[in-house]
Order: sequence, then structure tokens, then C-alpha cells
Amino acid sequence: MQLDDIDRVGVVGAGTMGNGIAQVAAASGYDVVMRDVEQQFVSAGFDDIDESLGRLVARDELTRSEADRARDRIEGTTDLADLSDCDLVVEAVTEDMDVKQSVFEDLADTCRTETVLATNTSTLSITTIASVVDRAERVLGLHFMNPVPVMKGVEVVVGEKTGADTLTLGHAFAKDLGKETWEADDKPGFVVNRVLMPWINEGIRAYDEGVAGMADIDRGLTLGTNVPMGPLELADHIGLDVVLDASETLHEELGDRYKPAYLLKRKVAAGDLGKKTGAGFYEYD
Repeated sequence: MQLDDIDRVGVVGAGTMGNGIAQVAAASGYDVVMRDVEQQFVSAGFDDIDESLGRLVARDELTRSEADRARDRIEGTTDLADLSDCDLVVEAVTEDMDVKQSVFEDLADTCRTETVLATNTSTLSITTIASVVDRAERVLGLHFMNPVPVMKGVEVVVGEKTGADTLTLGHAFAKDLGKETWEADDKPGFVVNRVLMPWINEGIRAYDEGVAGMADIDRGLTLGTNVPMGPLELADHIGLDVVLDASETLHEELGDRYKPAYLLKRKVAAGDLGKKTGAGFYEYD
């Protein structure tokens, strides 16, 4: 399959990553089916899309008519069968291997044989996810960065059996969405999270051990390395539960250098997950 063969894109999961992927695909002219297990999650996904498109219009990055056309291209559903005629499907469900494998088994039963199946996993093995389907050559990782409509990068991850044509298509599709790509082998954490998670955890440890206050740690890293956010602020934006899950996966695979910071675990246990809950390391309105 080539890029010209893709007209209809499926997205499994209407959460932060899923609805972001659905939005950028629709804005690039694709018809999109966004599926989640309950209608309330689908509706919440559309609320996020409407808010995001509104911000783009307010910044003159889209016209109102362009935003409306993008919104109209997205169909919401709770029925996986509605993805049966999609040419490419991106899975963006919770970062749990059992859940992802279950989704891929269902997709393999639902979609056409030639449909390309991509996972947005940030740390889990593409090869293991693909092992439950009989078309592993058509499976790859497309790891979008958060927030998807704003961030320009997509990490294209090569599983053990990912075909060359599938890999080429993955790069081409991401670039057609206005993204830039880099390629990673199927190693734990790939490029981004393999480097990012220790950076965030060390920032948390530095704060917990009294090296500096939160604002000074974040200010030091932004001014000292020219990144847009320091580790504590970034963790809040990602979601502390997401950071913890990724860190625990890497710790299990790669050893103690990826051990999650104690304060990170305590924050998650307390339910302070960052911006999405109104409090993490910082407080949010």
C-alpha cells in the first residue's frame, strides 16, 4: 500500500493522543473514524478536538471554515466494525500490553488484510504487539508527540517483521500530516522516552532532595539547555501516571538507571497526576 491508497483513517482511542491524531489526520484531508469503548469517551474526545481547533482559529493558524471541514471529516463510534473499511488504523489506547494486544487481535479480525496497523505506544515492544496478528509485516509504531496538533515530531518504530513498504508508508503518512519523522529500532523506550524519562526522574529527585525549588529546577533546565519546559512542568503536562508507567516499563526492561523517583510514585498514589487533574508538581485552574 502507498500513501495515495489511504483515504480513510481509523483511530482506536479517543483520549488525549487519539483525538489529537484524529484531528491532524482530518485537518490534512483524510476521512477519520475515531472509536472508543464508551460514548462518553468519544464525546469527550470531540470536546477536546473542538477546543483545539478553536485555539488554532484564534491564532489564525486555521480559518473557521477549515476547522469546520476538519471536524466534519471525523466520525465517532463505539463499534470497532466501523473501522472495517479503513486503510490505516492507529491504536492509541492505554499503555498496557494486554490491552493493546487485544485491540490488535480485534483489528486483525475486523480490517482488510492490506490495512496497515500502527501503534502509538511510547515504550512497549512493537514486535510483541504485532505477534498476535497474522500480518506483522503491516504493523509498525507511529509514536506521536503530545500535544499532537502542536508537536511536529513522529517517531517511526520498526518491529522485527515490519515490512519495508509499511515503513516507507509510515514516514510518508506522518509527513503528509505536516510532521517530521525519525526512525527507531524496537528497543525499550525507542529514542524519546529512553532519554526523556531519566531526565524527568532526575529532575524530580533533584527537587525531592532539596537541590533547588521546583521553579528553579525548571528555569535552570529551560535556560541551560534551551528546552521549552523543565522536567517538572513537562511531567505535569504529560501526566504523572503516564510518566510513571513509562518509567516502570523501562525500569523492568533496562534496570535501575530507569527506576522511578519516589516522589513521582507518591504523587500518582495521591491522585495528583498533573495538569489533567488540576494538580501535580504545580497547581492548575
